[in-house]
Amino acid sequence: MKFYNFIIRYRFWLGLLAIVLGIVANFTVDIWTAVLLYFLAFIALLSHFLIGPIRLLQKPIEEGNIEEVNKILNSIWFPNLLIKPIRSSYYTLKANMDMAQQNFSSAEKNLKKSVSLGGVTSEMDAANNLQMGMMALQRNDFKEGEKYVKAAIRGGLPDKDSQAMAYLAMSQIYLRRREMKAAKDFFNKAKAAKPKSEEVVKQIKEMDKYLSRMQG
Repeated sequence: MKFYNFIIRYRFWLGLLAIVLGIVANFTVDIWTAVLLYFLAFIALLSHFLIGPIRLLQKPIEEGNIEEVNKILNSIWFPNLLIKPIRSSYYTLKANMDMAQQNFSSAEKNLKKSVSLGGVTSEMDAANNLQMGMMALQRNDFKEGEKYVKAAIRGGLPDKDSQAMAYLAMSQIYLRRREMKAAKDFFNKAKAAKPKSEEVVKQIKEMDKYLSRMQG
């Protein structure tokens, strides 16, 4: 595994080295050795630009090593050359790093790029749409927020906390329009999701109290 990670991390330079060795072999050994080295160089450089070092991100992400994650992401010089699913993951990770550093403007730009490309899975698409929707609602852009949150719900959110967040957001949107029936329906869906996150549970309790006062 360490050797494989070494190859991924340094394959660009190994590819250049293979080209140099191929040129030397062409004059000192034979043409077939040179062709083999050129072929290895081609594979190394092609995979470097089309796939990138995304595989190296798993460990630092699990360890919460944001500095290392940023270092690896910044080593991708030409993200537009990445194949589509990996490019989408790249922009999602960039957005997550931006949000960790509270750079919400950049996070939104990167999320939009990821959403436009489509995620590796429908659940990833849904999660990205939910993030986009929540950011739009935070800046009081309810029209765009509703569009993205609805897209997230349609896409199938990956966990109960995300589902509850989406339903709560829709409840608040309809509550703002004074459409009480729709607001209550979405609120009931948020409760039925049975989220575990303390923050989401707290929001549900606060919304429950608010709706009770309105009824009362």
